[in-house]
Amino acid sequence: MYDTILMEMQYAAPIQYYTKFLMYNTIQMEQMENYSKGSFRNRTYIATANGILCLSIPLVKGKHQQTDIRAVYIDYSQDWRQVHWRSIRTAYGSAPFFEYYADPILQFYEKKHEKLFDFCIDFQKMMLNFLKINTKVEYTEVFELETKGTIVDFRNQISPKKYKIAEASDALFFPQPYPQLFEDRYGFLPNLSILDLLFCTGPEASMYLKNSIRKA
Repeated sequence: MYDTILMEMQYAAPIQYYTKFLMYNTIQMEQMENYSKGSFRNRTYIATANGILCLSIPLVKGKHQQTDIRAVYIDYSQDWRQVHWRSIRTAYGSAPFFEYYADPILQFYEKKHEKLFDFCIDFQKMMLNFLKINTKVEYTEVFELETKGTIVDFRNQISPKKYKIAEASDALFFPQPYPQLFEDRYGFLPNLSILDLLFCTGPEASMYLKNSIRKA
Protein backbone atom coordinates (compact mmCIF):
# COMPACT_ATOMS: atom_id res chain seq x y z
CA MET A 1 0.00 0.00 0.00
CA TYR A 2 1.16 3.52 -0.81
CA ASP A 3 0.39 6.55 1.35
CA THR A 4 -1.98 9.13 -0.20
CA ILE A 5 -3.30 9.93 -3.67
CA LEU A 6 -5.13 13.07 -4.76
CA MET A 7 -7.91 12.66 -7.33
CA GLU A 8 -10.98 14.52 -8.56
CA MET A 9 -14.54 13.29 -7.96
CA GLN A 10 -16.02 11.34 -10.89
CA TYR A 11 -19.41 9.89 -11.80
CA ALA A 12 -19.51 6.05 -11.97
CA ALA A 13 -15.78 6.23 -12.61
CA PRO A 14 -13.77 3.76 -14.72
CA ILE A 15 -12.23 0.63 -13.22
CA GLN A 16 -8.80 2.27 -13.23
CA TYR A 17 -10.10 4.91 -10.81
CA TYR A 18 -11.31 2.35 -8.29
CA THR A 19 -8.03 0.41 -8.31
CA LYS A 20 -6.51 3.42 -6.54
CA PHE A 21 -8.76 2.78 -3.53
CA LEU A 22 -6.95 -0.54 -3.07
CA MET A 23 -3.47 0.90 -3.61
CA TYR A 24 -3.41 3.81 -1.18
CA ASN A 25 -4.05 4.21 2.54
CA THR A 26 -5.83 7.51 1.99
CA ILE A 27 -7.71 9.04 -0.92
CA GLN A 28 -7.85 12.82 -1.05
CA MET A 29 -10.78 14.09 -3.10
CA GLU A 30 -10.26 17.48 -4.69
CA GLN A 31 -13.20 19.70 -3.75
CA MET A 32 -11.52 23.08 -4.16
CA GLU A 33 -11.02 22.90 -7.93
CA ASN A 34 -12.99 24.53 -10.72
CA TYR A 35 -15.18 22.37 -12.93
CA SER A 36 -13.42 20.96 -15.99
CA LYS A 37 -15.36 20.18 -19.16
CA GLY A 38 -14.86 17.00 -21.16
CA SER A 39 -14.11 14.90 -18.08
CA PHE A 40 -15.58 12.01 -16.12
CA ARG A 41 -16.90 14.44 -13.54
CA ASN A 42 -20.33 14.22 -15.14
CA ARG A 43 -20.09 11.31 -17.57
CA THR A 44 -19.45 7.57 -17.68
CA TYR A 45 -19.07 4.87 -20.31
CA ILE A 46 -21.02 1.60 -20.30
CA ALA A 47 -21.16 -1.33 -22.73
CA THR A 48 -24.37 -1.92 -24.71
CA ALA A 49 -25.48 -4.20 -27.53
CA ASN A 50 -24.61 -1.34 -29.90
CA GLY A 51 -21.19 -0.66 -28.44
CA ILE A 52 -19.90 1.80 -25.87
CA LEU A 53 -22.44 4.37 -24.69
CA CYS A 54 -21.62 7.64 -22.94
CA LEU A 55 -24.06 8.68 -20.22
CA SER A 56 -23.76 12.35 -19.35
CA ILE A 57 -25.37 14.30 -16.52
CA PRO A 58 -26.71 17.61 -17.91
CA LEU A 59 -25.71 20.72 -16.02
CA VAL A 60 -27.39 24.06 -15.54
CA LYS A 61 -25.95 26.36 -18.17
CA GLY A 62 -23.15 28.69 -17.18
CA LYS A 63 -19.39 29.07 -17.29
CA HIS A 64 -18.70 25.72 -15.68
CA GLN A 65 -15.04 25.81 -16.64
CA GLN A 66 -14.61 28.70 -14.20
CA THR A 67 -17.05 27.51 -11.55
CA ASP A 68 -16.25 26.04 -8.16
CA ILE A 69 -16.95 22.31 -8.49
CA ARG A 70 -19.19 22.48 -5.43
CA ALA A 71 -21.35 25.13 -7.08
CA VAL A 72 -22.17 23.23 -10.31
CA TYR A 73 -25.88 22.43 -10.45
CA ILE A 74 -27.56 19.52 -12.21
CA ASP A 75 -30.13 20.36 -14.89
CA TYR A 76 -33.45 18.61 -14.27
CA SER A 77 -35.31 20.25 -17.16
CA GLN A 78 -34.79 16.91 -18.90
CA ASP A 79 -35.38 13.56 -17.22
CA TRP A 80 -31.80 12.36 -17.48
CA ARG A 81 -32.15 10.07 -14.46
CA GLN A 82 -34.75 7.99 -16.27
CA VAL A 83 -32.59 7.94 -19.41
CA HIS A 84 -29.53 6.77 -17.47
CA TRP A 85 -31.40 4.10 -15.56
CA ARG A 86 -33.21 2.84 -18.67
CA SER A 87 -29.89 2.64 -20.52
CA ILE A 88 -28.25 0.77 -17.64
CA ARG A 89 -31.18 -1.63 -17.31
CA THR A 90 -31.26 -2.30 -21.06
CA ALA A 91 -27.50 -2.84 -21.22
CA TYR A 92 -27.11 -5.01 -18.12
CA GLY A 93 -30.54 -6.52 -17.49
CA SER A 94 -29.22 -9.96 -18.40
CA ALA A 95 -25.92 -9.59 -16.53
CA PRO A 96 -25.32 -12.24 -13.83
CA PHE A 97 -25.49 -9.78 -10.93
CA PHE A 98 -27.84 -7.10 -12.24
CA GLU A 99 -30.71 -8.11 -9.95
CA TYR A 100 -28.38 -8.08 -6.96
CA TYR A 101 -27.56 -4.38 -7.34
CA ALA A 102 -30.54 -3.09 -9.35
CA ASP A 103 -32.87 -2.01 -6.53
CA PRO A 104 -30.43 0.15 -4.52
CA ILE A 105 -29.10 1.78 -7.69
CA LEU A 106 -32.62 2.51 -8.94
CA GLN A 107 -33.51 3.99 -5.56
CA PHE A 108 -30.42 6.18 -5.79
CA TYR A 109 -31.45 7.51 -9.21
CA GLU A 110 -34.87 8.35 -7.81
CA LYS A 111 -33.28 10.84 -5.41
CA LYS A 112 -32.77 14.42 -6.54
CA HIS A 113 -29.37 15.93 -5.83
CA GLU A 114 -29.14 19.63 -6.63
CA LYS A 115 -25.38 19.73 -7.08
CA LEU A 116 -23.14 17.51 -9.17
CA PHE A 117 -20.47 17.13 -6.49
CA ASP A 118 -22.96 15.95 -3.89
CA PHE A 119 -24.44 13.46 -6.36
CA CYS A 120 -21.01 12.04 -7.16
CA ILE A 121 -20.03 11.77 -3.48
CA ASP A 122 -23.09 9.69 -2.69
CA PHE A 123 -22.73 7.58 -5.84
CA GLN A 124 -19.11 6.86 -4.98
CA LYS A 125 -20.02 5.86 -1.41
CA MET A 126 -22.59 3.43 -2.81
CA MET A 127 -20.02 1.85 -5.15
CA LEU A 128 -17.42 1.53 -2.38
CA ASN A 129 -20.03 -0.12 -0.19
CA PHE A 130 -20.83 -2.64 -2.94
CA LEU A 131 -17.11 -3.31 -3.39
CA LYS A 132 -16.60 -3.61 0.38
CA ILE A 133 -13.76 -1.09 0.23
CA ASN A 134 -13.17 0.95 3.39
CA THR A 135 -10.23 3.10 2.33
CA LYS A 136 -10.08 6.43 4.15
CA VAL A 137 -11.44 9.30 2.03
CA GLU A 138 -10.62 12.91 2.85
CA TYR A 139 -11.58 16.16 1.12
CA THR A 140 -9.15 18.96 0.34
CA GLU A 141 -9.50 22.23 2.23
CA VAL A 142 -7.42 24.40 -0.11
CA PHE A 143 -6.45 24.15 -3.76
CA GLU A 144 -2.76 23.55 -4.40
CA LEU A 145 -1.14 23.37 -7.82
CA GLU A 146 1.43 20.86 -6.58
CA THR A 147 1.22 18.20 -3.91
CA LYS A 148 3.71 17.86 -1.08
CA GLY A 149 5.41 15.01 0.71
CA THR A 150 4.17 11.52 -0.07
CA ILE A 151 0.92 12.62 -1.75
CA VAL A 152 0.63 11.45 -5.36
CA ASP A 153 -1.13 13.99 -7.58
CA PHE A 154 -3.36 11.98 -9.92
CA ARG A 155 -5.82 14.74 -10.77
CA ASN A 156 -7.08 14.71 -14.37
CA GLN A 157 -5.09 11.56 -15.19
CA ILE A 158 -8.21 9.47 -15.79
CA SER A 159 -10.19 11.16 -18.53
CA PRO A 160 -12.33 10.29 -21.59
CA LYS A 161 -9.30 11.05 -23.77
CA LYS A 162 -7.02 8.67 -21.87
CA TYR A 163 -9.18 5.85 -20.54
CA LYS A 164 -8.75 3.61 -23.62
CA ILE A 165 -4.96 3.84 -23.33
CA ALA A 166 -4.90 3.82 -19.53
CA GLU A 167 -2.44 0.96 -19.46
CA ALA A 168 0.07 3.01 -21.44
CA SER A 169 -0.37 6.20 -19.39
CA ASP A 170 -0.58 4.56 -15.94
CA ALA A 171 2.30 2.21 -15.17
CA LEU A 172 0.45 0.77 -12.16
CA PHE A 173 -2.71 -0.21 -14.04
CA PHE A 174 -3.16 -3.35 -16.07
CA PRO A 175 -6.83 -4.07 -16.89
CA GLN A 176 -7.67 -7.63 -15.89
CA PRO A 177 -10.12 -9.20 -18.37
CA TYR A 178 -13.43 -10.42 -16.96
CA PRO A 179 -16.55 -11.91 -18.59
CA GLN A 180 -18.57 -9.18 -20.36
CA LEU A 181 -22.02 -9.40 -21.92
CA PHE A 182 -21.08 -8.37 -25.45
CA GLU A 183 -17.58 -9.79 -25.61
CA ASP A 184 -18.56 -12.02 -28.54
CA ARG A 185 -19.25 -8.87 -30.61
CA TYR A 186 -16.63 -6.39 -29.49
CA GLY A 187 -14.02 -8.39 -27.66
CA PHE A 188 -13.03 -7.38 -24.15
CA LEU A 189 -13.66 -3.66 -23.50
CA PRO A 190 -11.26 -2.52 -20.78
CA ASN A 191 -11.69 0.25 -18.23
CA LEU A 192 -15.43 0.84 -18.56
CA SER A 193 -17.57 2.23 -15.73
CA ILE A 194 -17.33 0.43 -12.41
CA LEU A 195 -20.98 -0.49 -13.07
CA ASP A 196 -19.87 -2.86 -15.85
CA LEU A 197 -17.54 -4.72 -13.51
CA LEU A 198 -20.12 -4.93 -10.72
CA PHE A 199 -22.96 -6.23 -12.88
CA CYS A 200 -20.72 -8.77 -14.62
CA THR A 201 -18.69 -10.10 -11.67
CA GLY A 202 -20.61 -9.19 -8.49
CA PRO A 203 -18.75 -10.12 -5.27
CA GLU A 204 -15.62 -10.92 -7.28
CA ALA A 205 -15.34 -7.30 -8.51
CA SER A 206 -12.78 -6.38 -5.84
CA MET A 207 -10.65 -9.36 -6.85
CA TYR A 208 -10.59 -8.12 -10.46
CA LEU A 209 -9.64 -4.66 -9.21
CA LYS A 210 -6.74 -6.13 -7.24
CA ASN A 211 -5.61 -8.15 -10.24
CA SER A 212 -5.63 -4.98 -12.36
CA ILE A 213 -2.93 -3.41 -10.20
CA ARG A 214 0.57 -3.78 -11.58
CA LYS A 215 3.36 -3.84 -9.04
CA ALA A 216 5.92 -1.08 -9.41
